[in-house]
Amino acid sequence: MTPDSELLRRYAGTQSEEAFAELVRRHLDLVYSAALRQVNGDTHLAQDVAQTVFTDLARKAASLSRRATLTGWLYTSAHFAAAKIARTENRRRDREEIFMREPISETAPELDWQKLRPTLDEVMHELKEADREAILLRYFENRAFAEIGGKLGLNENAARMRVERALEKLRAVFLRRGVAATTALASVISANAIQLAPANLAATVTTASLAAAGTGTFTFLKIMTATKLKFAIGTVVVAAVATAFVLLNQAQKNLRAENELLRHQIAQLQTDNESLSNRLAVAANSKSLSDEQFNELLKLRGEVTRLCQQQKVLPVIAQLKTNNSSSAQIIQIHLKARFISFPTDGLQALGVSWASGAQGGKTGLLTEQQFKIINQALQGASDVETLAEPEAVMSNGRQTEMRATQLVSVSGEPVEVGPTIDVVPHFLTNSSTFNLTLIATLVQLTGDPSKPGAQTIQAVNQVNLSPGQTVVLENEIPSGGWLPDSTNMSAGHRSLLVFVTPTAVDEAGNRIIFPPTNQ
Repeated sequence: MTPDSELLRRYAGTQSEEAFAELVRRHLDLVYSAALRQVNGDTHLAQDVAQTVFTDLARKAASLSRRATLTGWLYTSAHFAAAKIARTENRRRDREEIFMREPISETAPELDWQKLRPTLDEVMHELKEADREAILLRYFENRAFAEIGGKLGLNENAARMRVERALEKLRAVFLRRGVAATTALASVISANAIQLAPANLAATVTTASLAAAGTGTFTFLKIMTATKLKFAIGTVVVAAVATAFVLLNQAQKNLRAENELLRHQIAQLQTDNESLSNRLAVAANSKSLSDEQFNELLKLRGEVTRLCQQQKVLPVIAQLKTNNSSSAQIIQIHLKARFISFPTDGLQALGVSWASGAQGGKTGLLTEQQFKIINQALQGASDVETLAEPEAVMSNGRQTEMRATQLVSVSGEPVEVGPTIDVVPHFLTNSSTFNLTLIATLVQLTGDPSKPGAQTIQAVNQVNLSPGQTVVLENEIPSGGWLPDSTNMSAGHRSLLVFVTPTAVDEAGNRIIFPPTNQ
């Protein structure tokens, strides 16, 4: 069976709908069941939670593809999403002064499950992530110990021992809450924790998540063959999609004119889409949309989003073609970042010529050889910790965000803890230089580990650098903070080092070499 990480990489790299649909199929029952318990059996709210979680998965596919298994992340995301939706729903009911509802009909569960169900998900999130992951794999997904060991990097016996220890911790937490968990705790959870999601929910969640994330790859042929709506917008959508693909391949002399045409077509499409929404609202009074019609509406709206994004990139492409004939192919920028926790008193030994940053901290530029030497020195050092190594490919001039965070409950609210970097990269073909606007952020935990707070540090700057160079940002990490599973964050005065290396590449991912300019 293809690992979750491979499916996520395939989706992040090629926007493969099949890979994402397989991830939804594998994990939908887990997410739906966790949500269902927390929204008091409301199936509609549980479906909303599932869609929210998988939409978030689609948006964060690149950063999450480094995880060996998605089970723990999806379970935690479902917990926070369900809590947020439940709070919103309660406020809505209070405002509308609706205090009565029909009881949901369900079969009478076993006595032990009736006691465990209301607090199971809260108790699970009192465990450490490793213990929670072991219980999810064994008793929620009912996987064999050998398979659990393979996912966690353990042998079968070690996996069995981890699961048993985690189960004992879970039983102890239940006891502290006054719930007498019996010796049959494992079998009760295995038999009741997962309920089958509605038959058509996987297809709906896949389609809606991809559309909401703005990454659906609905081709010309799919739109022509799949549409079921009886409204006259099909011709406009097909024309817009066809025009977008033609624009990307035409010569410079027609690019600006066709870009203007696309802008008018998008405006017309948005007008038709609003008209369609109004007609659907009227039709809803007499007849609700079928699942196929609803899915198709989401597809079309996702296509509008994609075309709008595409239209924003076209002026950049036109400018690149005007500036330099060597940029006739579409230029993309590959960014590789590295977040390092480093002893502050060792900064001088790195040999970096530091300059003050735009908003505090320091900035330095490294040649390719300097970066290699520093990189070799950092590898294997006991007092150096690599926090994350995100990388991404984006269009020239388009803002992107790379993150290596995880959700942690802080004061009852979900907070993304860990490092992120926001970058707006430009490659200037007339001077063969990169211009980068960088915002590197580290969110870490503070205070009592049982009730942690959160603190944020940032390193901000705008730099110009030549191909092959690396920019490094430095900012001191406040004392007393830590990251989940971190080993060095609280060991003396430490600094956050963020290395960013840009490379100009073509559509196939090959590095573009520009001739030196005469200045």
